[in-house]
Amino acid sequence: MISLLFLGLLLGMRHALEADHVAAVASLATRSKGMRRTVLQGAVWGLGHTLTLLAVGGACLLLRAAISARLAAALEGAVGVMLVLLGADVLLRMRRRHVHLHVHRHPDGTVHFHAHSHAPEEAHDRDHHQHAHREGFPLRALLVGMVHGLAGSAALLLVTLTTLSSAWLGVAYIAVFGIGSIAGMAVLAAVISVPLRGSMRSLAGWANGLEAAIGVGTLLVGAWVLYNTPWVQSLLG
Repeated sequence: MISLLFLGLLLGMRHALEADHVAAVASLATRSKGMRRTVLQGAVWGLGHTLTLLAVGGACLLLRAAISARLAAALEGAVGVMLVLLGADVLLRMRRRHVHLHVHRHPDGTVHFHAHSHAPEEAHDRDHHQHAHREGFPLRALLVGMVHGLAGSAALLLVTLTTLSSAWLGVAYIAVFGIGSIAGMAVLAAVISVPLRGSMRSLAGWANGLEAAIGVGTLLVGAWVLYNTPWVQSLLG
């Protein structure tokens, strides 16, 4: 039993590396001002993910019920829509900052991507704003994690129901899996934060370009998730 729960912990940490999860946390990281806040966003995403896994998965295990394929497809579609909105939010925030994206070609043929902002400078004295503003609880990250947890509960339940005979052992497995996802997301958020925060301190153009890449990438992942849902496939077929 101990080895099985340990496996659940490792699988939970690996679960954090799925493309849709990486895209969601990366888009949330663009709203953070420091590594500590970014790591908190990732951990809270994992918390929301775990809460819905425990609530839905625990109830289904104890009742010996299962999530229908139709509901599972709808939940996957909700994740796709959410990722599209997260990616669009990143790009809209860049637009409000008047960030422009350009491709430059040098006489030697070298082509490079450049992003910069034409936002007007603050006219007033910034000394009044040097004090730190307390940031609230990252509710957006919690809600995003909860939606991901709902979508992932069907597949996790299928594995748990077919592997474990005890419902309570299944609940313990889901809990340990969730703890692994919290840890994995916190580490992933820290990794994402390093280039994002580093480029903001040194090269604003690189920071804007990286943020734009995150926004576009999140949009594309969301579109891909939507494309692979059964109801979209049925429309295209």
